[in-house]
Amino acid sequence: MAPEKIPSKPQSRPANVSMWRHLKMFREDIFSSQPEKLYRAWMAEFRTPFFRSYMINQPDLIKTVLKDRPDDFPKSKVVQESLESLLGNSVFVTNGDVWKRQRRMIDPAFEGGRLKEIFPAMLACGDEALHRMRREVGTGAVVEVEAHTAHAAADVIFRTLFSIPISDDVASEVFSQFRDYQRTQPLLNLASFIPLPKWMPRFRNKQTTRTSAAIRRLIGQITQTRMVEIKAGTAPDDLATKIMTTADPETGDVFDTEEMIDQVAIFFLAGHETSASALAWALYLLAYDPKAQDRVAAEVEAVFGNDAPSFSAVNKLKFTKAVFRETMRLYPPVPGMIRSNLKPERFRNRDLRPGSQVLLSPWHLHRHERLWERPDNFDPDRWETDNGKKCMREAYIPFSAGPRVCTGSGFAMIEGPLLLAMMIRAFRFELVAGREPVPVAHLTLRAKDGINLQLTPRE
Repeated sequence: MAPEKIPSKPQSRPANVSMWRHLKMFREDIFSSQPEKLYRAWMAEFRTPFFRSYMINQPDLIKTVLKDRPDDFPKSKVVQESLESLLGNSVFVTNGDVWKRQRRMIDPAFEGGRLKEIFPAMLACGDEALHRMRREVGTGAVVEVEAHTAHAAADVIFRTLFSIPISDDVASEVFSQFRDYQRTQPLLNLASFIPLPKWMPRFRNKQTTRTSAAIRRLIGQITQTRMVEIKAGTAPDDLATKIMTTADPETGDVFDTEEMIDQVAIFFLAGHETSASALAWALYLLAYDPKAQDRVAAEVEAVFGNDAPSFSAVNKLKFTKAVFRETMRLYPPVPGMIRSNLKPERFRNRDLRPGSQVLLSPWHLHRHERLWERPDNFDPDRWETDNGKKCMREAYIPFSAGPRVCTGSGFAMIEGPLLLAMMIRAFRFELVAGREPVPVAHLTLRAKDGINLQLTPRE
């Protein structure tokens, strides 16, 4: 009996080939450098002359790190070293009291009521995305959909954060610079794992450093303009204004310009990159499974009819949301997270010395053979099964979990299904022979040569 066909998944390193002969840990083809047994292991240890790393896939250990004792497992300095040229001291890389202060000032902007207020901006971005796609489909060419989802996601960020469309000159330049940045910034910087003195140069990629500086300069322009508008009482009531005027309830402080640049940089990185990745892979999976695509199209027609999508209607797209949730299981936008233990720990009879790197891999956890039924298969209906519900609680972390869960997770679960529904309503997506996308790890999970699909306008 022939093996069942599954969506695109890189082949793992053969068992008889040593990691040192096949070492690609810090390159984009990271998944093919790792052994197949990681999809079955509860824990794995990686040793080098400079550091020890431990990947954990056991649900109760992940709960310990992310939910039960998060202060004992802060974000690793490796992450900050890799991304500090762009993110500075943003909420994504900080720890302890600094991080808690930042979250107290950011979280109110993403409360449920705010999502309904910014929904019209998301809808406008979707309409603009369809307009751009129709122009390209008119040529009869195969469409690289990642480029379109990235453009749409960037538009959503600028409209909801600063009330400006992606066509704005500064916003357009940030988007252009960011495309250059994400092509040169690896998932992790090897040098950041080596305990070098602070004064020693890190020899970062020159283009990465250049684009980081350009992005921060452009974001600074927008932020300073908004601060002037806030003082004059003319600022629009958007996410940026809410964040910049929300005082820390414990200290009364608000973000200054430099702090706000840090936060905007991570909003753009997290909100644009992750949404673009998830939406593009969702379109691929629906092209891979035409029956599921037909179900989404039928549901969208039943819920929206001939009307424009509404906020309340998006919440009725049960199967479309299940597709988006299943996409983030198979292709988690952030495929790996790194924590560092502050004190000695003992996990599965292994002693973790303080300062060890604790790796959490949604890529492996979401495909773990001991946890999920048919883990490599695309099955949006799995969330209605007992196994799916159990794994949803214990082994599904596309937005992380615990106190550091992504503050924009609710935002993403409105934006993603909305844009997916709008695109499926407008087009039929089909695979292109010989153009199977290969997942690679940049800042987020992307396809090595893009995701190329054939688009046909629906009636």
